[in-house]
Amino acid sequence: MRELRIHGRGGQGSVTAAELIAVAAFEGGVYSQAFPAFGVERRGAPVQAFVRFSDEKIRLRSQVYEPDYIIVQDSTLIKDVDVFGGMKEGGIAIVNTEHDLPGNVPAGVNLIKIDATGIALEILGVPITNTTLMGAFAAATGEIELPALEKALMARFPGKLGEKNVAAASHAYKLVKGEA
Repeated sequence: MRELRIHGRGGQGSVTAAELIAVAAFEGGVYSQAFPAFGVERRGAPVQAFVRFSDEKIRLRSQVYEPDYIIVQDSTLIKDVDVFGGMKEGGIAIVNTEHDLPGNVPAGVNLIKIDATGIALEILGVPITNTTLMGAFAAATGEIELPALEKALMARFPGKLGEKNVAAASHAYKLVKGEA
């Protein structure tokens, strides 16, 4: 089983990202599970969402404490939250930033920095980065295929909004793959 932990702030779409990644994984033929960690969160407060991937049925229902992957939607969280906590050696961390990180990345973690905010502003016209980071996740990990992600995005956001989200995810995918 492989596990993903998504760190974001309320209103950034972390829960939606987890759900759509799980749908895309399921479309790709693996078992998947997505769920949020909720307390008294409000817009702007730190939130977490989780995804599990497995070739066998998933029976585990706890939070993800030792992720193989993390996505950080807002790099300012690194100062306040231990986003790298429990990360497995050889794991992949995808961070929305174009700057140096305000903390240390643990040894053995593969860091991918991407300006998801810039991509979202350019393509979507708003700084909502979740679909851009999903494209980066697909490229970096291979856990989900881009066509399956595109299908999940179009099902969730039909019409022009879906097309824009697909374009943002595809652009990030190509950047991480070195094709853009």
